[in-house]
Amino acid sequence: MPELPEVEALKDFLTEHLVGRRVARVLPVAISVLKTYDPPVTAFEGGEVTAVLRHGKFLDLAADSGLHLVTHLARAGWLQWKDRLPDGPPKPGKGPLALRVALETGEGFDLTEAGTQKRLAVYVVRDPQQIEGIARLGPDPLAADFDEDRFAALLKDERRQLKGALRDQSLIAGVGNAYSDEILHAAKMSPFKLAASLTPDETHRLYAALRTTLTEAVDRSRGVAAGRLKAEKKSGLRVHGRTGEPCPVCGDTIREVSFSDSSLQYCPTCQTGGKPLADRRLSRLLK
Repeated sequence: MPELPEVEALKDFLTEHLVGRRVARVLPVAISVLKTYDPPVTAFEGGEVTAVLRHGKFLDLAADSGLHLVTHLARAGWLQWKDRLPDGPPKPGKGPLALRVALETGEGFDLTEAGTQKRLAVYVVRDPQQIEGIARLGPDPLAADFDEDRFAALLKDERRQLKGALRDQSLIAGVGNAYSDEILHAAKMSPFKLAASLTPDETHRLYAALRTTLTEAVDRSRGVAAGRLKAEKKSGLRVHGRTGEPCPVCGDTIREVSFSDSSLQYCPTCQTGGKPLADRRLSRLLK
């Protein structure tokens, strides 16, 4: 799933390629991708893009018409830029193409989604706050006013485990499964430690890991073409998706805990005092 760093990089890329240019056509291929119908998606056509914004994991194209075309790429969605779009409208079918945005210059982009779980979402709204997922977002962890005191206040009464708390978009916007693993590894904390149990020193360590991990990921992604961002993300991950590989910090074997539809990765030596966590599908985790 694209998370804050990749969506931030897409925002920068599209700012360079879209701002000041006029949208000729918005062509839905999979009707299920459209989550709003008034105004219709065609109302975005003819507008000049004035800004590209990010709200957590949502990407927002603002036009001089006052409308916003907002997308959430979900787990398997992606944006593919085309210097020259194919002639003629795309044909509906079983392929991954969900929606095409064409500029008057002949350039544009496709929104695609792999797999059978179609969760990619596109909205056309007058105000992004009309979208429930944006309206409920917590603070952006890279915002200038997101300081350690604010972070501590969010976690103070949070009775959930750190892994779940970091992924909750209403608590902190933009962090998903991959970067929560990376943040907890950098902070040397168990994913199942209770957020409210953190000492001031642990809170400081987790805040520093959150900001540093995301900032470094954004810096790595900045300037990378849209088509290479997925590979860039994977190359920069230390533990997520690396089950069975040696930890780059201590050399211990990276372990995994699996859930019904996701998994997490961690280093026992760095994060859990050398004790592997039991797979929660089979038994309770080891304290």
